[in-house]
Parts: sequence; structure tokens; C-alpha cells
Amino acid sequence: MRRLWRRSLASQLVLVQLILIAAVLVAVSAVSVEQTRASFQRNEGRRVLALAEDLAANPVVRRGPVATAGAGLPAAVAQLQTVTGVEVAMVTDPAGVVVASTDTLLLRDPVPWPALLAAPMRSASDTIDLRGRSYLVAAAPVLSSPAQTGEAVTQLGIALVAQESPTRLDALATAAPSLLTYLGAAMVLGVIGSLLLARWIKRQTLGMEPAEIVALAEQREAIFAGIAEGVVALDPRNRVTMINPLARRLLSLPAQTVGASLAELQVQGRLHEVLTGANGEEQDAVVIRSGRVLVLNRMPVRHGGRELGSVTTLRDRTQLAELESEIGAFRGTTDLLRAQTHEFANQLHTISGLIQIGDYEEVVSYVDALTEGRAALDLTVARRVRDRSLAALLVAKSAVAAERRVTLRISERTHLAPLEPASSFDVSTVLGNLIQNGIDAAASRTDAPQPPWVRVEIRQSGSTVELSVSDSGPGVDSTIATEVFEHGFTTKAARDGERGIGLALTKLICRRRGGEVEIRNTPEGAEFVARMTITPAEPRPAAPRPRAVGP
Repeated sequence: MRRLWRRSLASQLVLVQLILIAAVLVAVSAVSVEQTRASFQRNEGRRVLALAEDLAANPVVRRGPVATAGAGLPAAVAQLQTVTGVEVAMVTDPAGVVVASTDTLLLRDPVPWPALLAAPMRSASDTIDLRGRSYLVAAAPVLSSPAQTGEAVTQLGIALVAQESPTRLDALATAAPSLLTYLGAAMVLGVIGSLLLARWIKRQTLGMEPAEIVALAEQREAIFAGIAEGVVALDPRNRVTMINPLARRLLSLPAQTVGASLAELQVQGRLHEVLTGANGEEQDAVVIRSGRVLVLNRMPVRHGGRELGSVTTLRDRTQLAELESEIGAFRGTTDLLRAQTHEFANQLHTISGLIQIGDYEEVVSYVDALTEGRAALDLTVARRVRDRSLAALLVAKSAVAAERRVTLRISERTHLAPLEPASSFDVSTVLGNLIQNGIDAAASRTDAPQPPWVRVEIRQSGSTVELSVSDSGPGVDSTIATEVFEHGFTTKAARDGERGIGLALTKLICRRRGGEVEIRNTPEGAEFVARMTITPAEPRPAAPRPRAVGP
């Protein structure tokens, strides 16, 4: 088999074609033999039955009981054989015992035909064995003539005519000349057709032999399986032609994926647009799928001016996105320090100016006012938000908002208990993104009737927290309200490589924690509401009171 596989494509096709022709010849021969035998049974059956009825109607046979017919009966049987050429003709008595036959070895023997002996008054034909050979035998009853005897019709005997049935070997020998002719013609046509087919196939396969095609397919599977990225190939009709296990896992697709269209796989939304190139974005497109942040690169495939489909690679960027979120937290701290530095510099300039003009009482009043404002903010945040990380975040965002001339308000209904570290980090990430988005929106509105503001409200109910951030910005267009949470979507010009990851991460975190985030427009601007499940922190044991030591 290996030696056969190493042969050229033309040799393999010719050999396979010859094997098929031989198999077809065997099948045709078997059918031809059976048809020949069936045709013999049908045609010869009618002929021998007619001859048996002629023999039964012979006046010599019908003179009287066949057992006493004398020498005339054998002569009538012999005459029938001579005239018609049948192999055996015989007459039996009503009990089936042969009394006259062209084959003398059958005389005085009963006919081995139980069905005939059971109904001797009826004509019949069947295949029976006579002296070890198969014969097609027809029988007709020999009946008396009422006009001669004046009595009722009686059975005088049975007339039988037999023709030897051809064996399957005989039938095959008869059909052999025709079959050999057909075989020769089929082989010639098969060889020519195989050579032409091999030539056409090699032209379609760029001249590669089967072994080379198999090696190429194995190499392709090995390469795709060994790639550390997901790979998805689509045809022009958006049907999956190839997908490696990593891509199937990243996209949460079923095992039977090849051959199915994206619609059948229920791939919709941004992922569908990126895979099909509908949005024109083919390089480093970021998509959120099943809780994963994926980076997709699509490459259209063309050959000879024909569109063959596309190949898209996928990279799992979930951990990188989380790292970006942590970096964003550090960036927020940097912004806070920068804002505080700017604020303190302005305040020091004011104090320095007051000192230079000698207005010391105003310096004291100014410092008291600053201290009172800061203490009031810290007290308000600490009283309503008892989680230290979130409280520090709100204080930091207040300074950032003040730098951009935006007022950050904390709702009186805000209440949050201490959270365990993982929950505190996720809530801080979501709240920080929403506040920053609100500050940007409020600061961008120039036609506001009042100073820009952002209002924050945090409500906790057991293991569920709801974050509400509203702003005085221009709101969100209803046509893109569902798209602002898509990864890579932003209403602002991209800067420093930013592609609107904040709200996408917000949605990802909320869904990962069994919640959701939504947006709605209000008469004053836009409002974002995020819900998620959290884990409250374990209560800390009370510190032991110092014991008094007596004398």
C-alpha cells in the first residue's frame, strides 16, 4: 500500500480505474448470467409447456390408458423429440410412473415432482432433477375423449417434455465474447479518462502529487495547532473553512464548526463585523467575547484576482487589559498628584501674595477656609464610604475634577461598607472609569447654563452594589447608546493609543460579577448605572483594651 501511495497520480488513477472496471465487469457478468437463466426459464418454459400440451393432445397418446397403449406410444414420444429437438419427452401413468420416454433409463421410475403428483390434472412447469441433472420440465394431463368413449373425461396419464437448464458456467461462457468486447472498450476509455483526469487534477493542485498534498495538509495542521494564537479562516460566504482549537476555545464555539456559517454559529455584533471586515477595521481590532478581551487581525486572501476569503488571528489580551486597568489606577494617582501640585501651587501663590502685601489676617482666613473645605470633603467621604480604597478614589477624583473646573458631588444617599480586596479593586475600577467619563463629558460642554458637575451615588444592599454617576454633559446620542460599551469605541479622538477601553472594561467587570451597566439620558445630561455583586470585608476584631496596673 505504501508503494502504491508513492506512485504518481496518473498511475494511481489508472490502477484504480482498472480495478473499478474489473469490479464492474464481475457485477455485470453476474447480472448477465442471472438474466440469461431467467430468460431461459421464461422462453423455454412457454415452449416446453406448449410441446407437452401437443404431446398430451396426440391421438395416439389419447387412445386409451397409457399403460396399455402398446408400441405406438414410444413412437409418438420419439417423433416429438425428432421434430422439436427437445432433450427428453415422456409419458407417465396417472401415478407419475414413466411408461414411455426418449431416455430409456427413466422407464418405470416415478417422476420426482411431488407438486405435480399432488395435482395431476393441471398443466405446470418447474425445474427438477432427472438423473442428477437439472431440467426445465413442463407437464400436461393426457385426458380421454368423451366423444369416443361416451363417458366422462378421465385422466389417462401425464405428458412431460424436458429441456436441460444451462448452468451458470454455461451462461457465462455464452456471454463471454460480448463481455470481453465491453471489457476491452471500457479499459481503453478508462485509461484515457484516467490520464485526462490526472492531468486536470494536477493542474488544479498546482502540480502536486497526492503524497505532497498529504504532507502539506499535515504540515498545515501541525502549524495551526502549534501557533500560540487563534486562527479562523472564512470563505467568501462567511463559512468557517478552518479553525484551530485555541480559536474555538477563545470564541466559545462548538466542536463541529468547520463548514458552518457565522450566522449558524450565532456570531453577531462587533465580532461578526471584524471577522467579515464589514467595519473596515482589520488590524488590532479589540473585541470582548465570553469575558475575554481579544485582539483580532484580519487578512483578506486573494489569488489570481479572485476573492478566496479571509484569515483572522486572535490573541487573548484579557490579562493585558487587567494590567492596563491597574496602570490606569497608577495613572489616576499621577493625575491626582499633578492636580494637587497645581492646586497647591496656586494656593501658595495666593498666600505669598497676601503676605507680600502685609494682609496677614486675610492669610489666616484663607488658610482656615482651605483647611475647612478639605476637612469637610474628607469627613463627608469617610462617613459615607467606609471602604478606604474607594474613599481615596473619590478624594482623588474630586481634585482632578476641580482642576478642570468641574464640581464632584457625593449624594447624601451614598453608603458603602468595607469590601474585601478583590471586590474593592473591581468597584474602584468601574467607579473610576465612570467618574472620569463624566468629568470629560461635563468639561466638554460649553453651552451649559450652570457650572459643570458630576454627581456620584453608591448604594449597597447586602452583596449587591449599585453605582450611579450622572453628569451635566451633552448626553449620549441614542443611535450609539448601545455601542459606547464596545471595546475600541470612543466618542473622543484617540490619544496615546487609547481606544475607549474604559467603558468596555466597566462592562466586562460588571458581567464577570453577575451584573450589568447601562446608560440613559436625563434632562441634565447622561447617567451611567452599574450593578454588580461584591463580597463585604470580614469584620475586624476589636482591639483589646489596656488593663490598668495597680500599685
